Amino acid sequence: MIQRSLLLFALASVISIPSFAADAGLGAQIDKAWEVTWGRFYLPQVRTFGDYLSSYEKGKEQEHLPTAEEVKRQYPNPCGYSTGMEDGAILGGAMLSVLCDRFAVTGEETLRAQAASVFAGLKLCATVHGVRGFVARNVCREDGKSVYINSSRDQVTHFAHGLWQYYRSPLADEATKQQIREVLADVAERMIAFVTPENDFDFCRADGQRCPLGICRMWNVQAHEAARLPMIYAAAWDVTRDERYRAQWQRYAAEAIEQSANPDGNKPAYALLQMQCSLEVLHELELDAEVKAVIHTRMTHVRDLAAKRFKWVLAQLAKKSAEEMQMLGPDWRDVSIWKNQKGYLNPQWGPYREIWHLTREAGESALVLLMIDPAAVSAAQQSALAELIRRFDYTHNSSCGVIYHLAAYWKARRNHLLDP
Repeated sequence: MIQRSLLLFALASVISIPSFAADAGLGAQIDKAWEVTWGRFYLPQVRTFGDYLSSYEKGKEQEHLPTAEEVKRQYPNPCGYSTGMEDGAILGGAMLSVLCDRFAVTGEETLRAQAASVFAGLKLCATVHGVRGFVARNVCREDGKSVYINSSRDQVTHFAHGLWQYYRSPLADEATKQQIREVLADVAERMIAFVTPENDFDFCRADGQRCPLGICRMWNVQAHEAARLPMIYAAAWDVTRDERYRAQWQRYAAEAIEQSANPDGNKPAYALLQMQCSLEVLHELELDAEVKAVIHTRMTHVRDLAAKRFKWVLAQLAKKSAEEMQMLGPDWRDVSIWKNQKGYLNPQWGPYREIWHLTREAGESALVLLMIDPAAVSAAQQSALAELIRRFDYTHNSSCGVIYHLAAYWKARRNHLLDP
């Protein structure tokens, strides 16, 4: 399955081969990935996506999700780590981007309803709890209102990026655009109020308390995180044209761009993707040609790092058997798989974590390659992406990483790569 992909990638690194054209096999695989995403990962009760599957049996795919009672008592931890409710805002934002790209290629009218549904789920994450501007990770499927109180800058990054793309696409009608203005303005207002030196630049949990993990800090962060804060303000300004947000964007932008020069080259693909999403907004909205060129240079560097990561991920996938790739997520309630029992309770997935993560990283790293100067994506890289999709067993995949495979494919198609 994956082994043949890596063989072709290795050959392509040595000899020049033409990029793969979309064919029935590739298209059929994308159709399977689409069906699996909406049929197994999508949670219609709250219109969000879950992180993993614990069963392939129809109707039982995500029975592991926390109950309303568990969420209300913040069990097993305030982030909902490892429960399946960890990354709903991230996945919803990513899926909005997928829908925008697919619509740009196909013009399918059915995508309007799907985009509206994903947006409704994201809006629910930002409003159901009644805390203005707080973006919850996900919403409990059982009661449609309970949330874990600790979010993260990663959640807000994809949330803002996805809504910004949706706003600028023909998929969003005027009523929807008004809702996006309100939601992004609320997020920006929370950043203005909470992201201060007194709070160590933390946007805080839903209960107003500082995040003890440091994952909600928006400034004085690592290089790959530096552009997040000005990106949020820039996106809020772009949709509202409120000069209050432009001032905040400009306050942080120059230093953020400078700090973005040298990200750690060993960061996982999700970190590179979120960095690229942040820089993409700043690049698109920047009017100064010199500054825009600097941002372009930053994005090109991130792309180069992602190219190395893509190759590394494919090499790791090549070592996995078909049986390993079909692995299901564990029962997170089984305390025997937990570590640090006396501290922050975070269920550990064991060997499954690697399978889940590699599936996701393959799509994320490929997507980063396509977000700046897509014409520079080599024939070898295009072929590797096509073969990854063509050989992947999506019907026996339990990782939400399938969303990023779709994202990479439709971003490629939007940029006239893998064209039929």
